[in-house]
Amino acid sequence: MSTYKFKTTINCGNCVKAVTPHLNKLDGVDSWKVDTNNPDKVLEVSSDSLDADTIKSTVEKAGFKAEKIS
Repeated sequence: MSTYKFKTTINCGNCVKAVTPHLNKLDGVDSWKVDTNNPDKVLEVSSDSLDADTIKSTVEKAGFKAEKIS
């Protein structure tokens, strides 16, 4: 399983609600969470089959920026 981390613009509960349906309907996501208390608003996604670009484009389709971090 791979875990990807992204610096995002998902900065509040309403933002999390907005991105939730997009990430939940993405096949291959085992789990995800956003740390809105972190200054970088880190999104962490665990998946067996997805790559970082697919996750990034899904977050961007939801209206938020995402930049992969190590």
